[in-house]
Amino acid sequence: MALFSSNRLRRAAQSDPAPRSTVGAVGSMARLSVIAGVGVAAMAIPASAFVAVTVNDVSSDIIDMPLTLEDRPNAQTSVIQASDGRRLAYFYSENRQDVPLAKIAPVMQKALISIEDARFYEHGPLDLKGTLRALVNNAASGSTQGGSTLTQQLVKQTLVSQATTDEERMAAIEKSTARKIRELKLAVQYEEAHSKDEILERYLNIAYFGDGAYGINSAAYHFFSTSPEKLNARQAATLAGLVQNPDEYNPTAFPENALQRRNTVLAVMAREDVITAKRAEEIQAEPLRLKITKFPNGCVESTAAFSCDYIRQYLLQDKSLGETEDDRRQLLLSGGLTIKSTIDVGMQKAANDAVTSTVAPTDKALGLIAMVEPGTGKVRGVAQSRPMGRDKKKGQSYINFTVPTRYGQSGGFSAGSTFKMFTAAAALKKGLGPGTSFNSPANMVMPPGSYFDCQGGGTSEWTVKNSTTSGGKNMYTGLSESVNTYFSQLEKAAGLCNTVRMAQAMGITVPSRDVVGPFTLGVTSVSPLDMAAAYATVASGGMYCKPQPVDSIVDRAGKVIKKYEPECKRVLSTEQAAQINDILRIVQERGFGFQSGTGLNIPSAAKTGTAEDNVAVSYAGYTPELSTFSMIAGVKPNGGPRSLAGVTINGRPLDFASVGGASLAGPMWKKAMGVIQNQLAPVNFDTPPERQPVARRPTTNNDTRGNDDARGGNDRNGGGGNRGRGNGGDDE
Repeated sequence: MALFSSNRLRRAAQSDPAPRSTVGAVGSMARLSVIAGVGVAAMAIPASAFVAVTVNDVSSDIIDMPLTLEDRPNAQTSVIQASDGRRLAYFYSENRQDVPLAKIAPVMQKALISIEDARFYEHGPLDLKGTLRALVNNAASGSTQGGSTLTQQLVKQTLVSQATTDEERMAAIEKSTARKIRELKLAVQYEEAHSKDEILERYLNIAYFGDGAYGINSAAYHFFSTSPEKLNARQAATLAGLVQNPDEYNPTAFPENALQRRNTVLAVMAREDVITAKRAEEIQAEPLRLKITKFPNGCVESTAAFSCDYIRQYLLQDKSLGETEDDRRQLLLSGGLTIKSTIDVGMQKAANDAVTSTVAPTDKALGLIAMVEPGTGKVRGVAQSRPMGRDKKKGQSYINFTVPTRYGQSGGFSAGSTFKMFTAAAALKKGLGPGTSFNSPANMVMPPGSYFDCQGGGTSEWTVKNSTTSGGKNMYTGLSESVNTYFSQLEKAAGLCNTVRMAQAMGITVPSRDVVGPFTLGVTSVSPLDMAAAYATVASGGMYCKPQPVDSIVDRAGKVIKKYEPECKRVLSTEQAAQINDILRIVQERGFGFQSGTGLNIPSAAKTGTAEDNVAVSYAGYTPELSTFSMIAGVKPNGGPRSLAGVTINGRPLDFASVGGASLAGPMWKKAMGVIQNQLAPVNFDTPPERQPVARRPTTNNDTRGNDDARGGNDRNGGGGNRGRGNGGDDE
């Protein structure tokens, strides 16, 4: 029969403004009935049936329906890439990547048209024969049949995709003639503004193919691990058959249903001369031959799970990506962004292997590593021994313990004597040279008023102890041997407030309660990432750079929407940084690192740390190209800190003497850096202005790891003052 032309229907639609009342709606239905009457006469179907069903089934959805269908972009999958372009994770509300029609195999296009709308290129926006037959049958039986053209189906799927409320979604899918009429009106208007090829392209990109695959690109890769332009007739028939009922025909869940549906599509393709009958029979005898590719949504299955989650949290807090956090989340989930991160895959793997081989997931401890590039702030990776997930029996957690609280919900841990670097930096900046010496006995009492906070108030009495070392010390011996009594005096000379401000200048958040004498021993809870960035300051020659996990963001069209430039500021002069680096090289070359085997084949420096009550041990090691902070922390089931003494890690019981920065966190650091050093150049540190001679620490039968590291540090021997804090181990 002759079908109505697109132009005729468009003229009818243009003369039919959206009804504003029930009477208007009835009039609108009547006008559609007049149009339908011509076709009805040709088909000998009573027009009264169409009029009756439309008048009796009008709802507020028809009265309030939009005049036009918005051409909003489809939701697209965003991807996070490593620094070398390798994929780390997908983020999406609907897994979809739009492709142009030219990139979709012709056999796929024809397969879909054959089974869904064989006269697609011949009729206008409505296939009156099919539509009126469905309407009449619905009126007689009370059911809702199909008969929709591809354009009408596209309208429905677009309304579902663009719905923002449950009411809008229900209106888009309800089984009613009202919904059909709504689709008819919008289809008329949509075809007026778009070509058939444009409609087919949009349909193939918006359609849901089941099993989480939205659009032909996602479906082709998911079910057959190929691109849409390489689909063959067998694959195309399978995919074309899914759109009618993606759940019932899902080939991963119901392969027999999918096979039968595919064969039906093949028979129709043969009838429509898309393929020969012989070829259809040959393919019908073949199995589905699926080749599944998964598109995991989010960070859980990423090889860099917690780096990925850090990136996600970082973007959600970047106000340049949206006015509200919900806006930024929506952009991430549907914007089709390509997010190039700063994460180095090789370094990330080395860190993963180091923490998981040192601390088991269910241990009452955490193994943590964070890596930052000096001079840029690029985060090269963060890793922890507890995998991402919600199964606590397996040790899983969604808390990211390596990053600051605002990005990972962890309160942080005490870094012990690694804070002494801040005191040395503050002293150098004040003009105190590396030869600054103090008699440093095993025990000292710093009386009230020895230190002043940043408001000029004096602090309380502080009892300071060392484990074994004592005597005259300068900045070289005091820092390399981590002598508590030396640093209590150096902090006083540099000024407590200056020391705190130095730490803050290097990115450490210091609450006012921690501005106390023992600050130099690490009473402040910090994240490994912040400490890695702080030590990257001296590694870079005095430039502090804020940690940045993202390099750039590109939108779906390939346009760079943001390039992240380093945010750096000079904190120390190159000479002051070189002085600290020269002192801390001794730890690696002649001190605790040397005796614990943590030295590298390239120039490196380090500082150890043990927190009060043995709750955490740290190793801040770095080269001119990479700062890596390693930490092992004891944790209670509720997440609170606990002593590592008495804890078993990876089958190894820890006693009082074995808990130390060099003996625990140091070897974990070396596991990672021993691999990573092969990626780094043997760049040397700058020559310092002054040098003080320091002999290599002897190894004795009583102390195989050097000074307090063998005995757990000064904090195990009592002491206190200032809220019972502040006797961190003096050379962990």
